[in-house]
Amino acid sequence: MGEAPTVQTFTTTLLATGGNNVGLPVPDDVVAAFGRGRRVPVVVTVDDGYTYRTTVSSMGGRLLVSFNAETRRATARGAGDEVAVRLEVDDAPRTVDVPPALAAALADRPDAAAAWAALPPSKQKAHALSVEGAKTDETRDRRVAKVLDALTA
Repeated sequence: MGEAPTVQTFTTTLLATGGNNVGLPVPDDVVAAFGRGRRVPVVVTVDDGYTYRTTVSSMGGRLLVSFNAETRRATARGAGDEVAVRLEVDDAPRTVDVPPALAAALADRPDAAAAWAALPPSKQKAHALSVEGAKTDETRDRRVAKVLDALTA
């Protein structure tokens, strides 16, 4: 039996999934062809231009990948638009750039650092973006403390 393909291409229409959320529907046969179950880490390329990393997920009985606000801005696409999609299996490790203030705090707290290391990359990214998005030192410090509290609760 041959090896499962690592790249699939298709065309789909972006789907409004409630509120301001938009999903990119992935046909069942595309995911099945990868031979890795329903949650497949992928690199998504939209209209041969914009590329991002994500994971195919089942939401509301459909297989989707997120098409977040950043992606909508970069592609000038939104719900109802038809897009050409290229999915490539992404076996590269998921890593998160830790903001310096959070990295310093984690270095001082081995318990929190161990909890951080055990988090999935998506949770690490959410915490990192929160700290990184602070506009003042006071807000950054408060957010770092909140992350440490969450990690050691």
